[in-house]
Amino acid sequence: MSLNLLLLFLSPALAWVPVEDWESANVTASGGGLECVCSVFLPDSSFPAERVQHMQQVTTDLRLEVEIQINKLIHYEGKLDVFLGELKDLTIRVAILDRSPDSYIKLDFEMLRIELREFEAMVSQLKESLNSSSPVLDSLYTEIHNMSLTVNQLETFDKSNLEVIRIEFAKIQKKLEECQKEQDLFKPDIGNCNHTGILSVSKPKVIQMNAHLNPGYQYGGWGKDSKPVRGYESMHWYGAYSRPSVYEFYLYSDYDKLIQRSSFTHHGLPQGYEGTGNNYIVHGNTVYYQAANPFRMSKLNLTSSVYSHRHITKASERFTYTYSANQFLDFSADENGLWVLYATEEAKGKIVIAKINEKSFGIEDEWTTSAFKPQVGNAFMACGVMYATRPGDLNTEEIYYSYDTKTKEEKYISIPLLKLHEYFVNLHYNPTDQRLYMYNNGYYVSYNPISSLARALSSSPVPGMSVLRLLKTRAAAAAAAAAAGHAGLTSGDHALLQNPKPWSHWGQTCPELSDNRQRCILLLIRAGSKVGP
Repeated sequence: MSLNLLLLFLSPALAWVPVEDWESANVTASGGGLECVCSVFLPDSSFPAERVQHMQQVTTDLRLEVEIQINKLIHYEGKLDVFLGELKDLTIRVAILDRSPDSYIKLDFEMLRIELREFEAMVSQLKESLNSSSPVLDSLYTEIHNMSLTVNQLETFDKSNLEVIRIEFAKIQKKLEECQKEQDLFKPDIGNCNHTGILSVSKPKVIQMNAHLNPGYQYGGWGKDSKPVRGYESMHWYGAYSRPSVYEFYLYSDYDKLIQRSSFTHHGLPQGYEGTGNNYIVHGNTVYYQAANPFRMSKLNLTSSVYSHRHITKASERFTYTYSANQFLDFSADENGLWVLYATEEAKGKIVIAKINEKSFGIEDEWTTSAFKPQVGNAFMACGVMYATRPGDLNTEEIYYSYDTKTKEEKYISIPLLKLHEYFVNLHYNPTDQRLYMYNNGYYVSYNPISSLARALSSSPVPGMSVLRLLKTRAAAAAAAAAAGHAGLTSGDHALLQNPKPWSHWGQTCPELSDNRQRCILLLIRAGSKVGP
């Protein structure tokens, strides 16, 4: 009886013992006579305190998680209200479109067509004003044509993409505005050198990689014939190599064929006629280049394939440009003819400008400059003035020096010339379009040099007015009066030209005329180009 009571008393304590520890707890009993002795053994972990603490921590974590989820529900409820409001607004807008979809679409497409016609007219006017091939305008014209096709397709099967096409229109319009702005600034007067020289240069126009599509062809050149023969006015040329050698040329009928890499002929220089230096040009359907061995200036007639050579005694093989070896002879052409630039020992490495007689292929005159050739990146001639460049940084060249062969005046200037890559080996001016052509580490690059005359014309409210204000002498007025008989002017125009007021007044007088204003301005410009400032 007593044993049963003891076990009953100990059973709650055994309940706290983990099941796995029950075997380690035991009860033994022994007795003799009237006494009963009971021994009980319990392990130390009789109460699971650690488990109780763990359960309390879990309970706390669960309470925090519940609070977080409740806050999320409140946040989502607010966002749901916003989305429902937007959906309601969209439903209203769709309902409006559903009531009159045809009129809405028809109106928008008609407006797009009107804008397209306006853009096309603007491009046509720009092309006429350029009077030459322009890759930028050709690209814009193609884009406008593609947009017209897109408009027609959208109207047929996808009338919901009007916003997309409007974005494309905005891009084209921006390109047109930029092109117009540049065209207003660069208005070349081909053959006219009545200005004080180059004042700035446009941003580079990177056409594309060379016709070999090989970035390793870092040495070479490209451009147009600077004195084209009849029927080849649009001809372009190109040659490139992986080393400073000259051994072949490719000719293209026009700019488009150059871009398409479709040459109409190829000239390979035979053994003994190879060149070096890469400062060659095409002038009068003839390639002028520096022969390698022996050192001399050479030319190849592209029609007859006849070679001619001349040795320049003074020219040194010790001084070359900064970016490439073996650039001893640099050929250039401008409004005054054909030139070659070289350094001499007598001039201590400074560049000498030499005028080439095209018939005899000899040197007819020389001018010594102050430009030390090893410090020059490259050089070119424009309107009888030599311009020399020097390295600025990785992407900027500086036109820093000029020498006028007419006045023998030299100037130190600073005109930045942006470039795609650091190194270039061919830079020349072409008088037929008044552009600079550069072969920049395997890429075709061109620039528009801006002279004082072009800047004056573009900045004047009336075309040519800034130039007219430079004409202040009575002699200019007399010359204009003498030219009046050949300009188809009226008697009133003759009387106007006899006005004794200074020429600075003509800028105020011409705009006041109605019928004769254009003739007045045209006459003054012509007189100014003959008399000069």
